[in-house]
Amino acid sequence: MTSISDLQNNEKMLATRIDYFFKRLNLSKILLNCNFYKESGVQCVVLLKSLFSLVFQDKNLYRALSSQNSALPFRKNTAYRFLNDGSYNWEKLLQLIMTRLITFIDSLTGENRQSVIIFDDSLFSRNRSKKVELLARVFDHTSHKYCKGFRMLTMGWSDGSTFMPISFRLLSSPNDNNVLCEAKTADKRTLAYKRRQIARQSTTEVLLTMLRSAKDIPAKFVLFDSWFTMPKTVVRIKKENRDVIGMIRITEKVHYQYQGKWQNVKSIYEKIKKSSDTKGIIGSAYVKLREDKASGANNSIDAKIVFVKDRSSDNWLALLCTDISVSDEEVVRVYGKRWDIEVFFKVSKSYLALAKEYQGRSYDMQIASTTIVFLRYAMLSMESRNATDDRTIGELFFRIKEELQDIKLSESLMLLVDTLRRTLSKSPLLSQEMADKIMDTFLNTIPHPLRQKLLLCA
Repeated sequence: MTSISDLQNNEKMLATRIDYFFKRLNLSKILLNCNFYKESGVQCVVLLKSLFSLVFQDKNLYRALSSQNSALPFRKNTAYRFLNDGSYNWEKLLQLIMTRLITFIDSLTGENRQSVIIFDDSLFSRNRSKKVELLARVFDHTSHKYCKGFRMLTMGWSDGSTFMPISFRLLSSPNDNNVLCEAKTADKRTLAYKRRQIARQSTTEVLLTMLRSAKDIPAKFVLFDSWFTMPKTVVRIKKENRDVIGMIRITEKVHYQYQGKWQNVKSIYEKIKKSSDTKGIIGSAYVKLREDKASGANNSIDAKIVFVKDRSSDNWLALLCTDISVSDEEVVRVYGKRWDIEVFFKVSKSYLALAKEYQGRSYDMQIASTTIVFLRYAMLSMESRNATDDRTIGELFFRIKEELQDIKLSESLMLLVDTLRRTLSKSPLLSQEMADKIMDTFLNTIPHPLRQKLLLCA
């Protein structure tokens, strides 16, 4: 993968790669479709490209503008007006770009490889801020403390080799007591108002809305960790014609129907037949799920729970899959792709300046800056794919492949033997008897499998 340090150390390569990325997407046209336009001044595509490039130049906006040799074609106020504009549809921009990139990558992926959609949330920290719009007290699952910021609910796509962040939502809190700064007033017909309303909705409702918006994304499974794999959420996603594979929370409060009784996952584990498989799979159980206790038997869905050993301890883990035809090994293998989104969070926060680049207070700026970070990661993913997959060089690959078709092993061996025989027969110092003796010595010296093939060819 082309590293960020490599791009920083080679300005010509950086400019070429970014220009190619923007030109390939035809970004100017996509920006117009997402309501990005200005009546005068610097074009939106120029502003976006300049802000997009900053992190690869090892600069932030303040340093770039204050530098005497600044190459930016605009001033600070121009950049902040661009980022604070609530009419620009950054969410649609990101999803259109990712859909186009994923469609291209999916054409390079074999039919036997399962593509997946991954949901997870991460802390969007603004711990030093006081007056950021919709700033809330958010529980951080890593430090197990409350912090100031947002929950960044992210939906990504992966084929096991390349990860693409499709969309995100910066969630505040549905509880008024946890919201530290109120949202500014906006016309209810505008995008800015709808964006702020979504920030106050429950995670489940936002998740389902995001999944419906990704109906054109090719993926069979939706992957979760244990924070999202609840029966209510799983049943709703199944109704959207997507299957779920997720980690189950080991608790006595959630029940599944097994052997005619509603019981928790611990009780089910005690009743299953344990396997002596060395691959770490303990066993599995076929269960039924319901959205809530009021749901009838007709509204329940079939699922399978796969129990696996926890490598870090002597405990066990449980994976839920709504496609009961999938084998236990395949459930574990597909769920392993969920780790791609964790890598994405790490790279975005450590190297792509997520939540660190701008000090704006408006909610619209938080959306804009996060979208730019997601686009940077998309470019790095495409660079990585281009460097490792020969099929990405296009039709030239297939034409070269046709010209360099492999010949059969038997034909290649015959060519070698015939060449050696002709060479020996043309030598004036060797008689025919000596040439035959050299050939016999050669055949007796080479490995037995090759000698057998030569004899068959003869």
